Amino acid sequence: MASEDAAPDLLHIGLDLDTGPVTVTKKTHEGVPLAPENPVARVVVSLGLPQLDQTFDYLVPATMDHSAQPGVRVCVPFSGRELNGFLTERADTSDHHGSFSLIRRVVGTEQVLTPEILTLAQKIALTHAGTVDDVLRLAIPPRHATAERDLPLTRTNDPSPLPPPTSQPWQHYPAGEHLLRHLREGDNPAAAWVASPGLPHDEDWPYAFAHLAAATLTSGRGALIVAPDHRDVASLDTALTAVLGPDQHVCLTASQGPSARYTAWLKVLRGHVRCVVGTRAAAFAPVTNLGLVAWWSDGDHCLAEPHAPYPHVRDILRTRRELNNCALFVGGWTRTTHTQAWIDDGWIHPISEDPAQRRHRAAPITIAGEHEQEDRYGPGAHARIPSLAWRAAKAALAHGPVLVHVPRRGYVPSIRCTSCALPARCPDCHGPLSFPTAEAPPTCRWCATTVPRYQCPDCHGFRLRATVIGSERTAEELGLAFPGVPVRFSVGADIKDSVPPTPALVVATPGAEPTVEGGYAATIILDAWSALGHACLDVGEEALSRWMSAAALTRPRSRGGRIVLAGVPDSTALTPVEAFVRWAPEWFSSRELADRCGLDLPPLMWPAKLTGNYGALADALNTMQTNLHDTNARVFGPALLATGESKDEHTPVSERPAVALVTCDLEHREHVAALLAAMRATRAARQEPQVRVRVGDADLEALA
Repeated sequence: MASEDAAPDLLHIGLDLDTGPVTVTKKTHEGVPLAPENPVARVVVSLGLPQLDQTFDYLVPATMDHSAQPGVRVCVPFSGRELNGFLTERADTSDHHGSFSLIRRVVGTEQVLTPEILTLAQKIALTHAGTVDDVLRLAIPPRHATAERDLPLTRTNDPSPLPPPTSQPWQHYPAGEHLLRHLREGDNPAAAWVASPGLPHDEDWPYAFAHLAAATLTSGRGALIVAPDHRDVASLDTALTAVLGPDQHVCLTASQGPSARYTAWLKVLRGHVRCVVGTRAAAFAPVTNLGLVAWWSDGDHCLAEPHAPYPHVRDILRTRRELNNCALFVGGWTRTTHTQAWIDDGWIHPISEDPAQRRHRAAPITIAGEHEQEDRYGPGAHARIPSLAWRAAKAALAHGPVLVHVPRRGYVPSIRCTSCALPARCPDCHGPLSFPTAEAPPTCRWCATTVPRYQCPDCHGFRLRATVIGSERTAEELGLAFPGVPVRFSVGADIKDSVPPTPALVVATPGAEPTVEGGYAATIILDAWSALGHACLDVGEEALSRWMSAAALTRPRSRGGRIVLAGVPDSTALTPVEAFVRWAPEWFSSRELADRCGLDLPPLMWPAKLTGNYGALADALNTMQTNLHDTNARVFGPALLATGESKDEHTPVSERPAVALVTCDLEHREHVAALLAAMRATRAARQEPQVRVRVGDADLEALA
């Protein structure tokens, strides 16, 4: 432990200065009485500095003895400033052999940092080369004094009784009823579930999760469910209310606002409710007697925290299972390679419906542009919106809405030279050019500069063509083809949660698809090549997840639902396309993982992405070379990042942004993470250019 000894107003007390822990011997200092028992308080100070990732020892005045309890927020002096922190422990000894300061004040008496969450934060910081302070910033919401004061310490009314146990949503899955029974009996199974499409509303995935929560609550334990976005949380909220009854759970999302979110979080902390559903920050919720951690759509990018130390919900909840010995459950329309690796290791059990029954229920999927369609439709079979898609949409509009799934928003978000196909870039900042509307000149998507007289720097041509068609241009084409049919948007900042079940064309981008009562009469997925065209390790996994998420909103085969996939590259056989048509995500994840086995790729190895200036990265990796070699870690890079900014031409190479990748075997991950954390701390202490570390990010494209 250390003490904050740089402040000008340090208070010296009588200490035994022998080596080892020292004991506070005086009961007062300069007229300030100290707490009669355990006068030393250990505090995690909110510093945000990797070189100071430790607890600091302070003294507790007697006036704060009852309020300064482990878990409360405190304000302490540090280097001439007053900073906030969390009191983690009271003791009568300290490892520090110098001067101490007094705690200035206790910020509320709520013990917001529980021992479990502190241990979880320490573990996440260790495995992600981060700091405990950074993790606690993610785990505990900002204090709202009014909410803290107005919420009763204990629940004032008795919760409604739980409904009789039922397994209705799980009757389609052979192992479903066994899972529920284990949860009711207080066991701790781990399961990975592939959801089936086309089921009735009260048997869809939110209700399946709700019944898992009900089974866990029946055993006297708590349940925690995490979903990617607020729309998924709203679906789970509705299902949980229907299954558990009112006031049995709370929602935790960033969109709630400070007061509502903190009130909901306090209800969990104080034990008013035992079930929580929320977005990624809810993964740290202090659920009492935690019995189940579960999350939906493991591959969704929204489950990856964008702030340091960048933990994924998957890692947080698995760590909570290990610390709490609770059940774990992950579900989705698809299965990620991370989940498949757990299954292959025997650590988690798979649950899914019989594939033949699932395919029989799901809406049939047709690939536009196949050979027999060429004979029937001619060149129209290969159009961006092929003849098959037009005919499917026309037939479906007689019975309900049609979902048109496009990969990009905007009008024409990407353009290129007609002659040489060079992507068109801004002459000022080198950003990508686009057509924001039909009449607008080429416009930079980065700096908004218009380029009325664009000339290709390669072939000097003046003509431009679209690389990708956006949602607005697609809607324009659909409106012309189907006059009188409403065209609705769900893109970007204008995402609709649901649309009415009346005939309409609904244009949506990935992740923004509205739900509709009874499902869409047809789903048209355009520009499949765009989803498959990225140089990304998980490109196939992401494409399949996007397509299946959209297809799952379609009516089942028995009610006339139909799905058309257009824009599929025909040069090679593509496993994501085959898996989609067969509705076989398990086959895809198993094959994808097998392909990675001999290539030393995630999730069969542990990656960490390092970013910073080229010189800083080269120096950091050179310093760590010996220690990394001892762990058999591999280093790729550093490599310069192409930012497209013209100023790079005049910037020294050592100061340009760069990236590197460090990988190691899974058994050495904590050791390598500790080395990376020590490297960051050393560089920060020396005030050298910083290197950012993001564990789990295997962005191989940057090093290509």
